[in-house]
Amino acid sequence: MPRETGRKLIAQNKRARYDYHIDDEWEAGMVLMGTEVKALRAGRATLADGYAHVMDGEVWLENVHIPEYTQGTWTNHAPRRRRKLLLHKREIQKIIAKSSEPGWTLIPLALYFKDGKAKVEIGLARGKKSYDKRQAIAKREADREMRRAASARLRRR
Repeated sequence: MPRETGRKLIAQNKRARYDYHIDDEWEAGMVLMGTEVKALRAGRATLADGYAHVMDGEVWLENVHIPEYTQGTWTNHAPRRRRKLLLHKREIQKIIAKSSEPGWTLIPLALYFKDGKAKVEIGLARGKKSYDKRQAIAKREADREMRRAASARLRRR
C-alpha cells in the first residue's frame, strides 16, 4: 500500500481567527490511541472548545472532541481526554515564555494528517474586543464590495 503524502484537513477552528488575534503558530504531533486515529481518518473531530496548556514542561491539548470509533470495542478512547502534544524543547520553551504573560492562551487552529501522521496546529492567541470584531467584519465586507465592483467592471468590457 502506498504511503500517504500531502496534507488532509480533518477539522478547522474557524471561530478562533474571528475571536482571537493569532500571534504565533506551531505544528505539533499528538500522542493518540489507535481508535482515535481511526475516528480521525473517518474525518470526525471538533476543535471548538479546545485549548492547550503547559504542565511540567509538556504541552497538553484539552477538551478537543474526537468521538468514539463506532467499530471499536472495550479498548475505545474517552472522547474528550487530555492528549499530549509533541514539540521540540526549544518550541516548548518559547511557548512557556510567551504564554506566561497575562491574556495569552494556546488554542488549536487545525487538525490534519500530514504525510500520514496526525498533526495539530496550535496558535498563541489574545482575545479580540468587540470593536476589533466589528472592524474585521467591516474590512471583510469592504474587500468583498471591491472585488464585486472590479468583476462587474470587467464584465462590462
